[in-house]
Amino acid sequence: MIQDRTVLRVSQLVQAIRHLVEGVPDWQKVWVEAELSGVKRHSSGHWYFTLKDDTAQLRAVMFRRDAAGLTMPLKDGMQVQVLGRVGVFERDGQTQFYVNAVRDVGTGRAQQLLEELTRKLAAEGVFSRPKRRVPRLPRAIGIITSDTGAARRDIEAVVARRYPGMPVRLYPVLVQGDTAPTAVARALLAVSADDVDVVILGRGGGSKEDLRAFNDERVVRAVVQCPVPVISAVGHEIDTTLVDLAADLRAPTPSAAAELAVPERDRLLAWQNTLWERSKAALAQRLKWESRRLSGWVEHGVLRRPEQLVREARVRLERLEERADRGWERRNADERHRWERIQAGLSGLNPESTLERGYAYVTTDSGQLVTATDVAPDETYRVHWYNGSHRMRRTDG
Repeated sequence: MIQDRTVLRVSQLVQAIRHLVEGVPDWQKVWVEAELSGVKRHSSGHWYFTLKDDTAQLRAVMFRRDAAGLTMPLKDGMQVQVLGRVGVFERDGQTQFYVNAVRDVGTGRAQQLLEELTRKLAAEGVFSRPKRRVPRLPRAIGIITSDTGAARRDIEAVVARRYPGMPVRLYPVLVQGDTAPTAVARALLAVSADDVDVVILGRGGGSKEDLRAFNDERVVRAVVQCPVPVISAVGHEIDTTLVDLAADLRAPTPSAAAELAVPERDRLLAWQNTLWERSKAALAQRLKWESRRLSGWVEHGVLRRPEQLVREARVRLERLEERADRGWERRNADERHRWERIQAGLSGLNPESTLERGYAYVTTDSGQLVTATDVAPDETYRVHWYNGSHRMRRTDG
């Protein structure tokens, strides 16, 4: 049975724990090998980070006077050996490690895996694929985040302010922990069952370990396979995850993501009214111009005397017909003269024409043409002229 004893205040108990922890000599100057996570440098010059391995993690701080001896900047994923002491921060009641020196021993295993995954996805074109355009006025927007987180409240507040009445579909998920990647990936693929036109995937800031779900390959591929454009709003602006690289659009904060997803209704209505006024003015100007044009036609003499238009058209038609007839006759005369010239040329080549002028020609009885030098004595020949022929014999003397 628990018996009543002196009741301690919280501060007294924390002080007792501190004295107990800091009273172990071996813990006051010890080297620890770990991977750095959640590294932040304060404006004061102090460095804050987490020391972790596969199964545990420990908060750590390196004050400005010790950080002055650093030979390289600290960053997430570094595998280091740190020299320091174990202590208890009384305000929070948490154990932490006060670092005096740091030795770099390479890149941590988690960082190596992340870099390998980044190279793999980049080689597949996951980050360089064509980005989908966010619609100007979505029917509804989806939010994939924790239902109790500040990211949800920030997004809903911005949507309500910019476009009151815009439907919002919430897909509540865990945003960190071992089950978070599976839950987020399922939510991204479940969007296809609803009428949302754009999805905001987000959460508040945190350490690199806190954002681990958004560097998971399953989540990255689900972003690509999501049926609608995805706006990434993970962590703060300085945080970059693989989801940010794969998303169709990246916003620095969840509030900024809501501004990118939803237009301002008042501005949209003002733009619509401007277009309406411009359309009315353009239509009025066109009507005025057409009215003037119609009036000009009405005042035209032809419309007042339509028979005049018919007569003028008939006269033009008759002139065209007359011109066509003259052109046809001229062409026939040209063709006739051409034919006569051809006949005259052919007539000059006709042997009968030569005979008509008094010439004759001589052939043998067999019809072979002979010349004067070919005629032998005592041979009979036939002399041909225009209107007949006669058989003759050559005799000497």
